[in-house]
Order: sequence, then C-alpha cells, then structure tokens
Amino acid sequence: MPDSARQTLRRVGSSFVPSILSVVALKLLFQIYRPDIVDSENRVKPISPSDIQSSYDFIIIGAGSAGSVLANRLTENSSWSVLLLEAGPDEPEITDIPALNPILQVSPYSWNFKTEPSDKYCLGTPDRRCIWPRGKALGGSSMLNAIMYIRGNKEDYNIWESMGNPGWSYKDVLPYFKKSEDIRVAPLQYPAYHHTGGHQTVEFPRYRSPVSDYLIKAGQEIGYEVNDPNGPIQTGITPTYATLRDGLRCSTAKGFLRSASKRKNLHVSILTFVEKILVRTDGKSKTAYGVRFRVDGRLFEVKANREVILSAGAVQSPQLLMLSGIGPKDHLTEMGIPVVHDSPGVGKNLQDHAGIGDMTYFVDAPADYSGSKPFTYLLPEAFDLPSVSDFFLNRDGPLYSLMISENTAFFNTKYANKSADYPDIQIFLSPAGDIPHGCPEAYRSMNRTEPSCVELLTHYSYWIIPLNLRPRSRGYIKLRSKDPQEYPAIVPNYFDDPHDLDILVEGAKIVHEMRNTPTLKKLNARLRCDPQCSSKHQCASDDYWRCLARMYTMTIYHPSGTCKMGPKNDTMAVVDPRLRLYGVDKLRVIDTSIMPKLVSGNTNAPTIMIAEKAADMIKEDLKDYK
Repeated sequence: MPDSARQTLRRVGSSFVPSILSVVALKLLFQIYRPDIVDSENRVKPISPSDIQSSYDFIIIGAGSAGSVLANRLTENSSWSVLLLEAGPDEPEITDIPALNPILQVSPYSWNFKTEPSDKYCLGTPDRRCIWPRGKALGGSSMLNAIMYIRGNKEDYNIWESMGNPGWSYKDVLPYFKKSEDIRVAPLQYPAYHHTGGHQTVEFPRYRSPVSDYLIKAGQEIGYEVNDPNGPIQTGITPTYATLRDGLRCSTAKGFLRSASKRKNLHVSILTFVEKILVRTDGKSKTAYGVRFRVDGRLFEVKANREVILSAGAVQSPQLLMLSGIGPKDHLTEMGIPVVHDSPGVGKNLQDHAGIGDMTYFVDAPADYSGSKPFTYLLPEAFDLPSVSDFFLNRDGPLYSLMISENTAFFNTKYANKSADYPDIQIFLSPAGDIPHGCPEAYRSMNRTEPSCVELLTHYSYWIIPLNLRPRSRGYIKLRSKDPQEYPAIVPNYFDDPHDLDILVEGAKIVHEMRNTPTLKKLNARLRCDPQCSSKHQCASDDYWRCLARMYTMTIYHPSGTCKMGPKNDTMAVVDPRLRLYGVDKLRVIDTSIMPKLVSGNTNAPTIMIAEKAADMIKEDLKDYK
C-alpha cells in the first residue's frame, strides 16, 4: 500500500466518527479502493436545467422509495416521458456503508425534521422534540434507513381491503412484494413468498457481532422460533435480512434508478425544490396540469400531459398538497392559501411506531469465547484504523454491520391474540448499547442530554428496543405558513391513547425477562438503570418503563397515513383505492402517506410494493400502454 494511502487510512481511523473526516479524503479512499461503490458507469446522470423540457407525460415529485420505483416502471413504456424531481443530490458513496446510518440521519442528506415540543414524549431531548430523519437524496429514506426488509403482517393488508380498498388484500399485494425482490438468502428462496431477479436486492449482512447469536438463542429460550417474518408466520425471531447488495446498502436509487437511467425517456433533475402542484379549475372539474419548481436559481413551470405523481413521503406529500391549495379548508384559509379543493383528511391520520429507548444491558464475554471479533459492537473499535482498513482493503469488518437492526423479533404481549399470528410488538436486538447525546457525533441521532457515556463506549453491551406495532394514537401535519421553504409542524401525538403505553410496558417486561434465560445468564446480562427514571421509580418497574418511554421516546421513523386511501364515502380519505386524488383529476399520491393503517413492521418494503402496484394501475388506467 502506498504510504500516502496508509496515512489517509490512519487519519480516517482516528477521526471517522467525530468529523466523518474530510470529504476529500473519503472520496480518495473510495476512488482508490472501492470503485464498486463509486460505480461511475451506472450512476444516474442528472439532466441539466437548460435541458428540461416544457412538458412530460408524467412528473414524479420525490425520488425516494416510491418515486424511484415509479420512474423505472413507467419508462418501461418507451413512448412515455418522465421527469423525476429530487430536492437532494445523488446518493454519496458514504451511504453505501451499512453501519453509518446513524450518521446519515443527522447529515445534510436528511431533511432533519423535528416534531413539535411535547410534555408527554421526547422529554429527554434538549427541547422535548424528536428528530425525524427523512432522506434528501436520490433513494430518499431508503438511502439512510436501517436497511431492514420487512413487509408487515398479512392481516394488515386484509384490513386495508376491509376498510373499503378493493385490490389491497394480502393475496393482491404479495405478487408486488415478490416482483421487486432479488432474494439472495438461500434458505428463503422459496417461490410462494420470495423471488429472485428483481431490482431490489435482499441479503444477510456481511458482518454480525458474536453477541447476536446469543440474543437469538435467548429469544428461542423464551419460546419463539427462528423464522422468516415475511413468510408464512410473522411471529418469531430472526437475524435481519436487509436491502443490501454485496454487503452494501441497496437503496431504491441503486436498485431501480441506475438500471433505468440510460433510458432516453427518463429525465432526473436533482437539487430541485418543488413549490407547488399546478391545478386548473374549469367549471366543476379540477385538473393537475403541471409542477412549479426551482433548480439552479431558476423557476420552472413544467406541464404534465398525463399525470402528476406525488411521492414526497408522509411529511412532505401533505405539505405540498396544502401549499397547492388542496387540504382542510379552514387551515388553508388560516394560512392565506386560496382553496383549490377542500380535502379535510390531508395531513391527518398521522401514525408512527413509537418505542422505548435506553434499554441497555451490560454483558461479559463468556469465559470460553475465543473469537477474534469484539464480542459486542464497541464504537471505538468499530471505527478504528483496522476496521476502516478492513472495509476499504478487505471488504469486510464491522462497517458492514447493520448494528442497531442486526436482529429483530415479533413478540406477543398479553394484549395480543397469540393464536392469530398477529404480534403487537416488534423488538430490535442491537449488539451495541444505546449511546446518549454527548458521545461521538455518530450517535447524535438520539439527541440525548445525558453527558456521561464512557461506560457505554467501553463496556460490552446490547440494546433492545420494543416498538408498538399498531398504535391507536393519531397525529397530524400542518403548515406553519405558505412559504414552501418553511418546514411543516409535525405532531405525532405519541401515547395520546394510553393503551399504546400499556403495550410498550408489557413489551419491556418481556425483553427484561430475557436476561434470565440460561444463555443471557451465562453473559451476566444486567440492566443499566437510567438515572433520569430510576431516581423517581424503582428500576424495571412498570412506572420505570413508562418513564423511559416518555423520556427516550424511540422511533424507527415510519411516519404514514397523512394522505389516507379510502372509499369515496370516507370523508377523511384523500385518495381512492387506485391512489387518485379525490376532487382533482390527473393527480395521484403514491408513498407511505396513503396507508389507511400503519403496517406491522418496517415501511420501506411496503412502500416499494405500493409503487410497484401503482405503476401497474397507471398502465391499466391509461389504455394506450403497450
């Protein structure tokens, strides 16, 4: 290895977490040692602003988990032209590294939203506000998420159909989950539930911490089998399989956009800020006819000959609708926005998976452990020179770990019907402790106030996060003003329904009992009692868990439901079952915001499914598709 490259690696290893080094040094390492990540031959080539046409058949707003899929599928018809608009840049090379998702969530590649201050949740943050990362680059949130591939429970989709949405039952959506998938986990290559050859690659992570095997075994010892949660039975525990390709993140931009980017009928415009959907009113009909956006300091108004497709996510899709005069009439009037269409459900029905943070357990490596890997994921070792060198030179090591989401489980509390395979708690079993605010920059995503973290950085530990899969609480998104640049107000209303907190307490008790299994007793697993809550309540009591939930409100960032799909007689439905906006022609919403009820699991795979299904519906609705 040249001395100059060795020195660069040394600098990376010494300062990788606090400063993410310098962009120049990182780019040098990627270019020299990881041309597979640079992928210059296949990267999306954005269109120059001067080459943007006056009209396209389709304009897609947002190049995230849905928009990237739609751009690929709609341009399969060579007679259709598509303009894809993305506010962020191309996904940078650093996003390929699986272990860095906590850094990415507080980076310039995230919108870095925050919820409104609350006196019921997120109390352990400096301003009582939760951060809500949303992706701001090609690939959207699939570019910075925890990379898990979880579809939800079969019953979720049957409930969608029972709510008046024909065509959305599990038997209807399963083919679309399979269509996108390229499963590379040999035991899962069974055709009833999985598929090979799709655009979205799914693998096991290349690196797993040794403690993860102990956590899986402990789950078995409390009565849960190792299974495929996307297969016949969701209930159980599993090492996570994820949207990875050759061990690296496979965002929807990598999976769907790069393979379509050379098509002449697809134009991708990055660093493009959409201000408004243009709607024409003619008598009683209202029709979306284009989009207003800014790029490179210039204002554009481009027409959509066939449809405008809004895929900006559960925060920004309702925001953009309201900025365009589509939303609750009273709120639009209050903001000084002319009402184009009164749609009271826009921004309402907000749902998210809330959970408990700071459930860290210290462990000791077993006396007979002789492996070369650190027993758990220790931050100083994960980002030191050997680890960074291992990633760049050997294509191995802890930077290939999913870390927070290395294992997952679907458990039943006493409130669940255990005979129905409809678990109400998802558990994340991480081989690293929950690092509070004040520790290295990589973990600022937790946004904590606690200053001490030496023990958590240096002692073997694991972290377990219970999440409530089906919250009853509902929040909302509102505008602050009619300025498109101003972030909307986000009010998730976590624990507004007290039953949500009851479920989390029961989930925490199940997790806590795992320490008494033979496997975890062998590791001397013991709970780190949080001083903020243990000073008020007995550690590990019900009130202690409630305190933790309110202090360290955890979310894996699954906002949904704010442009609800529903039948015409549902006054709060924003789109119909074909995702067409009620009251405005030639406008669809296609992303997580259309979910009438949040799915029982992570939302990236369901979003890809929604886009796959929507693309086929568009082809069916527009009769000239060949």
